[in-house]
This record gives sequence, structure tokens and C-alpha cells, in this order.
Amino acid sequence: MNKEHNADHSSAADAFLAAVDAAGHSGIDPELLPYLEEADDASENKQLPLTDVSGEREQRKALENLVEASLLAGPLPEIVQEVRAEDEEETHRRLLEDAAQEAALDKEISQIYASIIARAPEHKVQPSLDRVRMAMNYLADPQNAFPAVHITGTNGKTSTARMIDSLAQATGLRTGRFTSPHLHTVRERISLDGQPISKQSFISAYQDVAQIIELVDQKNRETGGPRMSFFEVFTVMAYAAFADYPIDLGVIEVGMGGRWDATNVIDAKVGVITPISKDHEKWLGSTVGQIASEKAGIIKDSMVLILAKQPEEARKIILEEAAHKGATVREYGTDIEVLSRQQAVGGQLITVRTPAAVYEDVYVPLFGAHQSENAALAIAAFEALSGGTALEPRLLENGMANATSPGRAEILRSSPTIMVDAAHNPGGAAVLRTTLEDDFPFTDIVGVYSAMADKDVEGVLSEMEPLLASLVLTQMPGERAMELEELVRISTEVFGPDRVFTAEDTASAIDKAVTAAEEGGAPAPNTAVVAFGSVVFAAHVREVLGAGRPPAENMPSKM
Repeated sequence: MNKEHNADHSSAADAFLAAVDAAGHSGIDPELLPYLEEADDASENKQLPLTDVSGEREQRKALENLVEASLLAGPLPEIVQEVRAEDEEETHRRLLEDAAQEAALDKEISQIYASIIARAPEHKVQPSLDRVRMAMNYLADPQNAFPAVHITGTNGKTSTARMIDSLAQATGLRTGRFTSPHLHTVRERISLDGQPISKQSFISAYQDVAQIIELVDQKNRETGGPRMSFFEVFTVMAYAAFADYPIDLGVIEVGMGGRWDATNVIDAKVGVITPISKDHEKWLGSTVGQIASEKAGIIKDSMVLILAKQPEEARKIILEEAAHKGATVREYGTDIEVLSRQQAVGGQLITVRTPAAVYEDVYVPLFGAHQSENAALAIAAFEALSGGTALEPRLLENGMANATSPGRAEILRSSPTIMVDAAHNPGGAAVLRTTLEDDFPFTDIVGVYSAMADKDVEGVLSEMEPLLASLVLTQMPGERAMELEELVRISTEVFGPDRVFTAEDTASAIDKAVTAAEEGGAPAPNTAVVAFGSVVFAAHVREVLGAGRPPAENMPSKM
């Protein structure tokens, strides 16, 4: 070994030791790496032993101990414990801060919601769009800041809205969706990019319009008119939030009816009317024709109208209104059609014909022929929004595959299957019954039911009676709920006394129904518990089964 190499190696070793000394016991210093690499190279090429790094035994031993204890094994245990304790303390502090912040937001949202639903419901306020138009005018007409699709009908509105929303997101559009009622949080009513508006954004949306709402209330009081209804306030909040975000497309579902609905201040270029049947007769009319006339009120001049399969009485009225407004109608059965559908895991595969194309084997993660038809309407509506051109297959596939509709023929558990559906009128019950008959192998079904006091309970139960082995009744919370005694009276008339049972709350009702299903004798794949009756009841069932937790911000849905 020559002196020059020894000198170089000694210099490297000195630098190595200096770096080690600088690093202390905290681990390998980044500046050490070149020397480690040089040592490796030297060992590989010259086969130098470790003893050549230093000429002195004590220094060599100290280096070896340091390398073994600190550089190779990591920091000293006491240092690790200290760092971990500091990290845990910091994590705990942040969790407490986050929890306090969330609690404060929940409290503020709860207060806002309480102040809004203290207002009269829409059906108890004089039908008029003037109040919302006045608010929109004061806010510089945010509803005109984005293109929109406007959706009305009796059943299928929310599912169709969610599908259109999902298709739009798949193409990269920023979306705003306004639907009602909500399942678990009032923020669901105003969704941005498919998700409920954030807590802070909900608060900001209310704060942004609060003074305008009060001004409109004051103007109406001066002329002897009513305050804005709670649904009108939500509508104003939604349109303002959508414009502020901003969105590329609004997907707007009416609250009730169409002509006088608060949402109808929007000038949508595309409209959708889902199937119409009797519901809200007290406010919309007692016949299908009268109800159709109200819902046809969303039709605007030169709109493209996507029309679902309708009773002939309703169809005639809608087509007449469309002709009067110069709207272009794309009708299910003529321009739009589900050519085929087959069951698939978690949903169905459908082939759809629209004005622009035939789309084959589109996966829809929802059950029932009605959802295949809703999907066809959604696809046709999005085609119209896209200028009438065919949709790119990959985007269509992604958009439909990501569509969801909680509380609509939704399976929450298995063995036995527990399904929840928001069916609250005879039309919805008929659709649920058909879905159960066509898409599932159930031979022994136990129903769990609760309803609002203003609903056609007899009509709903008459649709479901042929399919249910027995029925468990319970009364959901809320002032609008039908009393349990009245539910029992009507149910007994439909099912007979031997097939009707009661439970004190939703959880008990589900337990009793599961027990009855399991004791029915049918194999597990053929037994089911189906809970139905309203969106509010569907939310209770989902919460009991852990599919949706009621946030502290929330209060029961009023509509």
C-alpha cells in the first residue's frame, strides 16, 4: 500500500470521523453518504479492512460502536420515545382542535337550518315566483350564470338527476345539483361535483343571501304578502352557491310541481319530465291531468324536453304545452328506448337507443327496469346538453358506473337481504314491487313500513300486499308522521290482522322483521326484509344499519 493512497485514505477517514462527530447520535448525516460510498469503493477495489480506517485502536473502537449503535441501528431509544411522545401530543392537540372546529360548524349549520325550516313550507305560501325572482334580481341573477337541466315528475327525479350529474362529472364538468328532500344532512340538497356542499361553504352560502332574504321578506310584508318559504330560501342559496363556485352545469330538481316551484326561475335549455302519477293531490290537483299541467310548467321556449313514458292523459297535456312553447320533444318509446337489459352483479347491463346513437351493454349500478329507463332519460338529456351528439363510450361507461341513488332499492345487508326504498306513493310502490319480482329471487319477503300522514297509505300497501308475507309497522319521529294506530288500522284492512305487527322504533321493527324472515323457512338467498314508506324513513333505516350517520348539524327533513 503506497504512502499516497494511505494519505488519501487517512484524509477520507478524518472527514468521515468529522462528519460522524457532526451528526452525533441522531442518525446518518446526508453529508456522510459520499464517504460511505468511497469507503465501499475502496473496500471493493483495494480490499482494505476496517482496521485501516484508523491507526489507533481506541478511535477505531469508538467509530465501530458509533456505527453499530447509531448509524446502522437508528436513533437512540430514548430519543425515539421522546419524538413519539411529542408526535402523539401534537396529533392529539390537532384532533381536539379539529373536533372543536367541526362542532362549531355543526352548531352553526343547525342554527341556520332551524331558522330556515321555521318558515312556512312551500305549499302553505301563495303560489308565486315573484319572491324568488326579487331575490335573484338583488343578487344579480346568479341562476343565469350557468346552463342547466330542469327535472320534474312524480317518481325517479332524484335518480335521474344523479345520473346526469355523474355523466357531466365524467366529462370533466364542474357540477351543481339541487335535489330534495335530503337523507342525512341538509347539505345534500346543494351538491358540488357530486358531493354535499362543505360545512363552511353552506354557512357562507347562507350568509351571502341572508340580508337579501330579509329584504325580500320586508318588501312582501309591506304589501301584505308572506315571507319567503323555506324551500324558496334553499333555492336562492343553491343558485347563489352554484354561481359562486362556479359550476359548468346545474342539475336542478323541482321541489313540488313545476309551474310555481321556486326552482322555475331558471331558464333551462333542457328539461326532463319523469313518470307522472298521483301525489301531492292536495296542492297539485286530484287528477293525473291536473298534476301534469302543473309539471309542464317547467317547459320553456325552444327547450329540448326529454319525456318519460306517461299515462295518455298526462302525455297529451305535456305535448300540447311543448308545442305551444316551441320545445323539441324527445319521447321515451319513440326517440328513446331501452332495447335490452340483463342482471349484473350490483346492478344491470342495458342497451339504449337515443336520438344520437345506440349504446350497448352500459353498466348501471342500480336495480329495476325503472332505473334502466331513468338511465336512458339521463343519457338523452346529456346528449341534448352536448348539442345532440353521441357520447364518447368511455365517458358514458365511467359516468353511469359511478352513478348512485341511496335509498332507492338499496341493499344494506345480506343473510337475509335487507333493502331500503323511498317509495311513498302508489306509483313508487308499484315500481318497487316490479323490481323485487323481476330482479331478485325472493320468495319470502317481510315488509317494514312507516309513512307521512298526508300519503296514500292504502294505495301504497295495496301495491305491496301480494308480495309481502307480513308487515311490521312503526312510527317514525316528526310531526308529519302518521300515528301508529292509524297505520295499524289501514294496514289491517289491506293485509288482515294476522299479517300485521308493530314495533316501538325503527331498530326494533327491523329486528322483528329479520326474525320473521329467518323463521319463514325459505333458504337465506330467497328471504328479504324490505323497508319502505318515505325518504325520511329510508334515512332512519340507513342510520340504524350504519349506512348513514345523522350528523350533529342536522335536523329531521321537513320536505
